Amino acid sequence: MTATQTEQFTVRRSTAGSPDIAGALPLPLPLPLPPAGHFINGSFVPGSSGQSIDVVDPTTEAVIASVQAGTADDVDVAVAAAVVAQKSWGATTPKERADVLNLIANIIEENREAFEAIESANTGKPQAVSEDDVSSTIDTFRFMAGASRTLTSMAGGDYATDHTSVILREPVGVVGVITPWNYPLLMAAWKIAPILAAGNSIVIKPSEQTPLSTLKLVEVLAGRIPDGILNVVTGRGRTVGQRLSEHPDIALVALTGSVVSGQAVAETAAKSVKRVHLELGGKAPVVVFPDADLRAAAAGVRNAGFWNAGQDCGAACRVLVHESVAEEFTEHLVREVSTLVVGAPDAGDDVEIGPMISLPHYERVKESLAEAREAGLNIALGGSAMEGPGYFIEPTVISDVPAGAHIATHEIFGPVVTVETFSTTEEAVTRANESPYGLSASVWTRDSSLSLRIPKQLDFGTVWVNAHLVLACEVPWGGFKGSGYGRDLSLYALDDYSRTKHVMINHGA
Repeated sequence: MTATQTEQFTVRRSTAGSPDIAGALPLPLPLPLPPAGHFINGSFVPGSSGQSIDVVDPTTEAVIASVQAGTADDVDVAVAAAVVAQKSWGATTPKERADVLNLIANIIEENREAFEAIESANTGKPQAVSEDDVSSTIDTFRFMAGASRTLTSMAGGDYATDHTSVILREPVGVVGVITPWNYPLLMAAWKIAPILAAGNSIVIKPSEQTPLSTLKLVEVLAGRIPDGILNVVTGRGRTVGQRLSEHPDIALVALTGSVVSGQAVAETAAKSVKRVHLELGGKAPVVVFPDADLRAAAAGVRNAGFWNAGQDCGAACRVLVHESVAEEFTEHLVREVSTLVVGAPDAGDDVEIGPMISLPHYERVKESLAEAREAGLNIALGGSAMEGPGYFIEPTVISDVPAGAHIATHEIFGPVVTVETFSTTEEAVTRANESPYGLSASVWTRDSSLSLRIPKQLDFGTVWVNAHLVLACEVPWGGFKGSGYGRDLSLYALDDYSRTKHVMINHGA
């Protein structure tokens, strides 16, 4: 079974204000950039190093801003402020914390156009993706505002003679947060909202590649939320992230990022026995059974495999399809993917695929594609970088991938989907579970028995049936195995960022 190229992709460059491009967006206003300092104890302050880091627009390769290169001393100042602020913040009632979270949601809503513009400029996200990110960010804060008022614990009572037990839910203290570059604002919200809801204070290090929306967030919140409960120190992981992981006054480190980053944080945090919350990489298998609606499955992979240019740890990037329908499915998939529109955020409101985030990441994706070619794999569609400025990669489908192929087992984190075949249900489950990752997977079938039985056999934190990459604040998100531990979203996130204390009172004395 093979499939061949059906269309040559083109990339739409920036066309702001161009009247001859259908769907071209109007000439944008000047980018509403935030201040470039660290945000500590309610205000922006200069860094101690005197050095800065350039922030690059990946669609043009132009520098759009510079931020402070943080130091361990900068982290120490921020942690000291967070320690003081947490004492009063942790003593507030759930209602008082909920009021602040609702206020944050309202402020983001008031400034959503600025956030969308910054996110697209900093990451190259198409308008639709940035709009969805901001909407999801607002929803995250609103959900956690309500969730913070619903926490329950084991009932207190007399479990030992003449002693009454009381179960308390407490904040853990100061939480160090490290966020990734693929969803800068949304991943910050996934951490900030439950951490604050549980009564903790925060020192956050955004990715040095995409710090602008996090800095914009604290800019618009300054003076409107308690000083010191949310602090931002920009800089590189080996400096700022390292200090957050080792700092004795930080009780927990929460990271969303690569497996390598998670391993480094866990190793450092272990020295002070602090808690760690890790949401790491993924290589989501998409298991397509012969009775599945193949058109729907192909459309689902088109949407979930290439959303955010495939730079998503839950992307539908590894298809396992039954050998009897593999050729038909691949034809549907190639047809679907060939309709994707690639381009800059302002090149039209129908643009769906943006660039890779940076030159190093762009080169890594290119290397993966070169390895696939050298291995003789069938490039059914795409497979190349695009000429011109920006870090654009063609949406790619690689078919007839043999079991165990490197490209199907390691995380590419780009617009690349591989297609393998299986012959039995047992083989499909075994092959899916062989992945070192365990974040998410999907099953496509019309068989109600399979739809109930197979998800139980898949070793992944989230398994969709006849869908992929559908999320909601009410349900948990997090992985198994190499994808980390801990849960973002839902009440389970509040559990992760709080601690349980037992108080036993001797009333017989």
